[in-house]
Amino acid sequence: MAKIKNETEYRKAMERIDELLPLVHDDTPVTDKNYVELDLLSDLVEEYEDVYYPISKPSLAETIKLRMYETGLTSARLSSLLGITPSSLGQYLNGEAEPSLSVARAMSKELNISPAIVLGV
Repeated sequence: MAKIKNETEYRKAMERIDELLPLVHDDTPVTDKNYVELDLLSDLVEEYEDVYYPISKPSLAETIKLRMYETGLTSARLSSLLGITPSSLGQYLNGEAEPSLSVARAMSKELNISPAIVLGV
């Protein structure tokens, strides 16, 4: 099977995808030549990006900060919800400490964070 070998080929594939996107819709038949080409190019681009532009899992600290922003929680309010001191929360947010199992459960529940992220698995 063909592969994208370098950044130039990657850019050209992305340009072609941009050209094809307006031509393919939800109701486009899977046998349509534009649909087939878009599908193939998308797979090639995905393989290239997995190698050269990987997206890493967010850290627990990043996830907590995002949830705090999304929900408008302050550090003081979150530490109260979790039953921990503000300094303990600060250590988690700075990546200096990991939460105990009971605090991890509370984080998962209160912030609606996947247990896998809280536990780092």
